[in-house]
Amino acid sequence: MLTQRLSRALTSRRGSRVSLGIALVLIVLIFGAFSSAAAPAGNESAPADSESARVDQLLTRFPDADLGTVLVVAERADGSALTAGDEDALSALSTELADTAPSARVADSVRDPMVSDDGRAAVITTALEVGQTNTETSDVVDDLRSRVEAALADTGLRAYVTGGPAFGADIAGAFDGADITLLAVTILIVAALLIVTYRSPVLWLIPLVVVAIADRAASILTNVAGAAFDLQFDAGIISVLVFGAGTNYALLLISRYREELHTHDDHRAALAAAWRHTAPAILASNVTVILSLSTLALAVIPGTRGLGIAAAVGLLVALAAVLLVLPPVLAMCGRRVFWPVVPTPGTTPRIGRVWHAVAERVSKRPAAALVGGLAVLGIMATGLFGTSVGLTQIEKFRVASDSATGLEVLGDHFDAGNAQPILVVADTDHADAVLTAAQDTGGVLRARIGEESTDGTLTQIVVTGEAGPGEPASLELVRDLRASVGAIDGAGALVGGQIATDVDARAGNQSDLLLIAPLILAVSFLVLIVLLRSLVAPFLLLAINIASATAAIGAGAWLSRVLLDQHALDLQVPLLSFLFLVALGIDYTIFLVHRARLEARTKGTKEGIVAAVTGTGAVITSAGLVLAGVFAALGVLPLVTLGQLGLIVGLGVVIDTVLVRTIVVPATFTLLGDRMWWPGRNPAETDPTTDDTQPETTHVDHPARV
Repeated sequence: MLTQRLSRALTSRRGSRVSLGIALVLIVLIFGAFSSAAAPAGNESAPADSESARVDQLLTRFPDADLGTVLVVAERADGSALTAGDEDALSALSTELADTAPSARVADSVRDPMVSDDGRAAVITTALEVGQTNTETSDVVDDLRSRVEAALADTGLRAYVTGGPAFGADIAGAFDGADITLLAVTILIVAALLIVTYRSPVLWLIPLVVVAIADRAASILTNVAGAAFDLQFDAGIISVLVFGAGTNYALLLISRYREELHTHDDHRAALAAAWRHTAPAILASNVTVILSLSTLALAVIPGTRGLGIAAAVGLLVALAAVLLVLPPVLAMCGRRVFWPVVPTPGTTPRIGRVWHAVAERVSKRPAAALVGGLAVLGIMATGLFGTSVGLTQIEKFRVASDSATGLEVLGDHFDAGNAQPILVVADTDHADAVLTAAQDTGGVLRARIGEESTDGTLTQIVVTGEAGPGEPASLELVRDLRASVGAIDGAGALVGGQIATDVDARAGNQSDLLLIAPLILAVSFLVLIVLLRSLVAPFLLLAINIASATAAIGAGAWLSRVLLDQHALDLQVPLLSFLFLVALGIDYTIFLVHRARLEARTKGTKEGIVAAVTGTGAVITSAGLVLAGVFAALGVLPLVTLGQLGLIVGLGVVIDTVLVRTIVVPATFTLLGDRMWWPGRNPAETDPTTDDTQPETTHVDHPARV
């Protein structure tokens, strides 16, 4: 068989050297040829064909398209009312900003200070020449902040630069060095968990180095894919997936390798047997996740679509590293790599009594175990009640930022809508009618005619709402404006700006969730049918997986509210959480049920699931803890979005491995018995001598001999 030939080629004395040599050549070629590749730096949050995106395109036809408006918000450090001297200092600041502006256009945009009605704050409006990316803009914003700080030194005033460009700059600044921090934390977590799992001072280094190299190769190849297909994605999530999935695959392979060493004199034969027994499950797991991620190609949100394709590339690299590179390395190291507890023939394998005891207890009272497990999941799922979706700009930062603080001060003393006006672009001949319609819309504080396009055919109408950016009232105002100005025949009026982008992003993410979630379930269902050759088992396992994912999202949302004071989930969190929880949860289902099917050939389904839990309980739990740990590492990043994603997925993986795979799934198999495999052939009716994937030696019959 192909698997036999390939396993021998990867593990034999000559084959392992050749395989490793080929792998090293490919790695050098990838690193050398593509290391300079860079993915697009864009971070569009709304669909490309949305109304706000169309407005962004139209704005490029205006003379000051490269300018962005920011606000310098000032207050006294002690919170008292501004004095006449303070107002003079702010007037001098506006003059200095105009005098030191990098261009006449920016100088002309500087407005004199406007003092709030309560006399305790003032705001200066100015423009900035924004860059192509937030990183480029951050240099301009930093320069402005430095000039403001120098001008107001020793005045007793505090000033904050806020507005759209400032928020973008703060996001870019918050990520300075964050990727390195994330990588370092991820490596530390994986290393610690591998040391605990293997209890060896040497063995943990081998999978960690292999996966780390795979992560770097994946980073390069995803950059190449991003540049080729204009993809937008978060590199941190890709790294977490590669480390998490790669380490999981390595744990499964090495665990089976250690098991086989107890019955093989030749460590290469043991490794070949372990590869043959685990490769189908690893491959099925990887294919499931990749196909699930590929459904994101249908997403309308650019960042979601790009993440799916890039993550699929990264996971393919992780698969190749574990199945094609790790075995030759292990083969060349020999069984001594397990020191100080070296498995040898004739010794009893270390089989966990705990897992066997739990499996036996579940098999004796499966109905009670199933009801209890589902009840726990149901309680967790109640956390969804009261959960809202969508964060304001202030809420998106895990740590304080100058722009977020400035927006808060602005909202305390002015109409918060001043921070980000809504832009309406309409045909110039109908501009007055559009202006009137905008002014008559409820929730509008004021509206004015802005610039004309360079060809004179389009005109901007700048609308300031009463509510602050991201607040429900501001989102509703965008919808009302679209209805009122869109009703003017021939005006072609479109409503855009950051608040409108937020509206379109919410609609786009909801659309993606309703489209992609069913596709993810369909993909997982089909893979399970192919792997298990059954209809009953895939249906029930997928239903359990949905319950587990729902419980994790509910519990994560509740913890975010209670412990972290985050009262809403970010827009992308529900979809990405569901994707990772279902797709990665199917991983552990495949690891467990693939083993159960093999064991059922000699023991029957009920005893087979007990043997499968006993044999895989430790490795699945270890894999789950590793994956939960690397997702938890996302919490070191400054955006609430990634922290919420890490919390929910990490929690969900722990729930999945400890509760679902240990209690709920075994209880279901025990209750249904051989009916789980309907309409496929009962595994017990299969001749084990005709199938190379049959376990050569099963060690789970003697759990007491540990």
